[in-house]
Amino acid sequence: MTTATDSLAALAHLTATTRIGDLPEAVIGKARHHLLDTLGAALAGADSTETTAVLRMLTTTEPTAGPGTPVWGTGLALSPRGAALANGVSAHALELDDTGGCDHSGAVVVPAALAAVSAAPAPVSGADLLTAVVVGYDIARRVLEACGGYWPHNEAGWHSTGTCGPFGAAAAAAAILRLDADRTMHALALAGSLSAGIWAFVHDGAMSKRLHAGRAAEAGVTAALLAAHGVTGPAQIFDDVWGGFLRTFAPAGAEPAALTAGLGREWRISRCSLKPYASCRSTHSSVDAVGAVLDRHGLSADDVAGIHVRLNRAVHDMCGGTDVTTLAAAQLSLAYAVAARIAFGGAGLDAYDEEKRHSPRVRSVLERIVLEVDPAMDSDTEPVVTVVTRTGARHEQHVADPLGSPTNPLDGPAVRAKFDGLAARVLPPNRVRAVADTVQRIESLADATTLMSLLGRQNRR
Repeated sequence: MTTATDSLAALAHLTATTRIGDLPEAVIGKARHHLLDTLGAALAGADSTETTAVLRMLTTTEPTAGPGTPVWGTGLALSPRGAALANGVSAHALELDDTGGCDHSGAVVVPAALAAVSAAPAPVSGADLLTAVVVGYDIARRVLEACGGYWPHNEAGWHSTGTCGPFGAAAAAAAILRLDADRTMHALALAGSLSAGIWAFVHDGAMSKRLHAGRAAEAGVTAALLAAHGVTGPAQIFDDVWGGFLRTFAPAGAEPAALTAGLGREWRISRCSLKPYASCRSTHSSVDAVGAVLDRHGLSADDVAGIHVRLNRAVHDMCGGTDVTTLAAAQLSLAYAVAARIAFGGAGLDAYDEEKRHSPRVRSVLERIVLEVDPAMDSDTEPVVTVVTRTGARHEQHVADPLGSPTNPLDGPAVRAKFDGLAARVLPPNRVRAVADTVQRIESLADATTLMSLLGRQNRR
């Protein structure tokens, strides 16, 4: 009979021994997309309010000797831990990073992996970097599934990016540092003690949501570096014991078998989604639904008399607000995402500019939107949108697979276009092309610091 301690050993073994040749080509291709997408989101978020504040703190409290680890999209370099924190915050700052992992695995795993590259005792190849990213996504998601899955864990008040993310970051960092299986076990176990993150931010759009991604990345790097230097973690981290991670974070719904189900065969990155819109993923289906109605019937904002959204309780509790005072609050508002699609033709980053959030045009549309909780809908059912026109026509639309999901993915050109648009906010065109081209051939890269050097300096001229 497999025990939870055995599961920890199995996760550590996977982390320590997986190589690029063990991964299916489809997984490798998807990992490239998620790596590029995360870098684009982080570059665009490099001058966000949250990142700017975090960097003020870090540059006054963590002076770095030597060249340091680059903070992407800036001219700054910090310790590996500081860079992981800052880059993780940047990646999640504009709500454009991927979802469906721990939840926001890209903003956690990619900053941790690249930070560990600068701390590695020997050059790290691009193939090893990409492999570490895949393993990090895998373990972070498995821990969330062992907590009972996304909705049970998050409905309990935990923000899974912060609580489960450190395990993925620790795995990625341990793989980059080439820790053996024993020390990797300690890195993963230590990550459990560094887990944190609660959903209190949802009530006022506080910056702590963005901090959870960066803190999880930093925690994973810290755990791996501590393990590399001989610090031990609890072997029974996943066991049903007092103080065990699953008993503490999921006392009623833990599913420890999920830690190893299909391990080494079913790669969890395949379940992740890329975001075409700058809002919470739970809003995307409704954006697609209202867009389909408008396009199919040739409707404009002036033609719309009302919008009715029937949705489940979990999505309503998370995204049912209409506060647009802060960017974070607006991005958690399903009503605003729908209103932006109707008023401005899209729900991309530009639609969340302060001027547009407070424009009379979008406010007028917001006033026509009604959200109704359907008690019969389960947490995984996407909303049903009904658009009522001024002529009295009613058009109902349900999108089960929103754009960017594994079953309705963004294709390569769309991923590249999203990256180009985001990266161009802080990098000159030649640097944007260089980063994208380097990621495209990442497996052939002899030294991953080549990629880091392209990210580490802001120069638009």
